Parts: sequence; C-alpha cells; structure tokens
Amino acid sequence: MHPETRLVHAGVGQDPRTGAVSTPIYQCATFQHPGLGQTTGYDYSRTKNPTRSALEAALAALEAGAGAAAFASGMAALTTVLHLLRPGDHVVVTEDLYGGTHRLLTQVFNHLGLGHTFVDTSDTAATAAAIGPNTRMLLVETPTNPLLKVADLRALGEVARQHRLLYVVDNTFLTPYLQQPLTLGADLVVHSVSKYLAGHNDVVAGAVVARTPELAERVAFLQNATGGILGPQDAWLVLRGIKTLGLRMRQSQENAIALAHWLQQHPAVTQVYFPGLANDPGYDCLRRQATGPGAMLAFRVRDAALVPQVLARVRVILFAESLGGVETLITYPWSQTHADVPESERRRLGVDDRLLRLSVGIEHAADLQADLAQALAEGGD
Repeated sequence: MHPETRLVHAGVGQDPRTGAVSTPIYQCATFQHPGLGQTTGYDYSRTKNPTRSALEAALAALEAGAGAAAFASGMAALTTVLHLLRPGDHVVVTEDLYGGTHRLLTQVFNHLGLGHTFVDTSDTAATAAAIGPNTRMLLVETPTNPLLKVADLRALGEVARQHRLLYVVDNTFLTPYLQQPLTLGADLVVHSVSKYLAGHNDVVAGAVVARTPELAERVAFLQNATGGILGPQDAWLVLRGIKTLGLRMRQSQENAIALAHWLQQHPAVTQVYFPGLANDPGYDCLRRQATGPGAMLAFRVRDAALVPQVLARVRVILFAESLGGVETLITYPWSQTHADVPESERRRLGVDDRLLRLSVGIEHAADLQADLAQALAEGGD
C-alpha cells in the first residue's frame, strides 16, 4: 500500500470483538487472568497496553521496522536507547542537534561513565575519524536542529557496519512519510512523537523503532524495566494524529518551500537554512534519501535587535517552543531550545543571537508570508 493508505489505517482492526474503527482507549492499569498460569497477553499496562500496542504496531509498520516502543516523551525514548550502552562506552553524535539531547549526554550520561564526541555528521569522513576503540554507537540527527544539515544515511550506515556500531537516527523532522532510515542502514529510529506524528501540539510522546526482532526485544525490556511508557489516552491521540500525517506534511512542506524562497529575497534576512533550496549544501543528498525536505527552516536576520521585534509582532505565527503541529511556530534557539549548550559552542555551530527557527504549519502560505513581512518591517507596528 502507499504511505497515505497505511497512515489512514493506523490502528484500524484492533478490536475484532466489536469491529470498532477507532482503536479503543484501554484506560486500565491491570488485566484479569483467565486462570492460574494463563494470560490474555496483557497483564499490567506498564508492560503492555492494547492501545499502546496498536500505536507501536503502526509505528513499526510505517518505519519498516520489526518492532516499536512508545514512551512518555522523546527524551524518555532517547534515554532508553542510551541505556543499551555500558559505562566506558563512547558515542559519536551529531554536533548541531537538539539542546535537550546535548544536555542528556553532557549532564546526565557523562556522570554514568558514557563518553561522547560531537561531530559534523554531514561530513562522513569527519564522522568516521571521530570513532575510537570504545565507540559503540553512532547517533545522528538529520536534518539537524536547528541548522538543517543533512547527513548521508547510507554512507554513515557503511561506516557503522565497518566499526560494528549501533546506528541510531532521529527521524523527528522528516517522519517515515518522507524518510525511512531503517531502509538506509540504521538499526534504530527515534522520534519525538509530540511533533509531526501526533501533529496537533496536544500530546507529549516518544518512540523507538527497531530494525530487527532482537533489538526490538531489548528495547521492550528496557521500556518495561525503566517504566517511561506512554499512557493509553496519549497513545490514542497519536494514533488519531498519524491518520492525517500525509496531508499535514504535504501542506506544511509546500508552505515551507514558499517561505524559504521568499525569505531568501528579504533585505532583513542574511541566510536561510532549508534543504529544499537548490543552493543548500544538503539538497542533493536529501533528494537521494528522502521524498521531500520537510517543513522546518531557519533564517538569520541582519541585526540581533530585529529578533525581539519579530517575536513581539507576529500574529498568525506563534512564538512558542516545539514544532511539527498544524500551527506555525517561531522559536529562538539561542535562549530556548539550545540554552543549555555553552555559548562558545553555540556560536561556533552558528546558533547565534540572530538565528530564528520556523516550524511551518498548514495555514495559507500568503497569510504566513504577510505576517513575517510585517514582523520584519522597519518602523512601528
């Protein structure tokens, strides 16, 4: 089936007793046993819940994986993945990445004996050079957050295989609708499901999808053992959101392409980061491994004094953290998503005080353009 059809039918057929088209919300903690030593397959909802199981089956199918696990947040999902490693192990990780991931590695797992090296994973040779004798994992965001750099997933997959690394890709920005890292060599895919998969800024969730049954079983063990599971109500909201993922991604992407071209010509903007632009360094690579550039973009204004003006003036666009919902959001990475990254590192990467990030939604593109135009204009309101 085509992706759009698989998305619409996510979770359908999960209740053969009644034929309910919408997966029921099994809002329960425990399940009655038929008899001693017997089980329905469900015993306690931390371990397994029918609503969450329906979501996990849908996610595995969409990412072409062998199994999936749904978590209470994207950070809970990533934390579980890092628990596959041991003290003394080393991770090579994308340097231009979400600030929460940077915080997790530098302020949590480093105290547990897990080493890390940040590297520009859009540079395959530099990534390979960062691998040491105790490296056990390659963790990649592509496109990156917030500068939208694109890593060559197939090439990095070859590097990971040569060094016997666990290869993990964060696919939050493009989703399985546009990119399927497991088919390009990844072992695990992680998602902040709160974003495009859920799509309506009404739920916080995360997911891990595994390429093999063995990896899926290891992740499921850690999910149960550590307990950061997704509740049934939130699982149901995600299932409902997934059904419109294709429609939402197409409209958001179309809007993002239009805004990126418009911003390139604006006199107050000095640079636009968007892999859907033909002059973007990641354009050709992304076209080889994804069916579209997504709907995230970043741009740098000529003067830092413009930033508070833009954030105060936008009316259609919302000044808020997060991304991937139907509403267009504008974020200031310098003091929001990347505040925990040391200032010197932020400036080196290009996450400076003139950079703004847009998560483009499904509104009419002309309204979004008009809103940005008045927000960037010189003079009063």
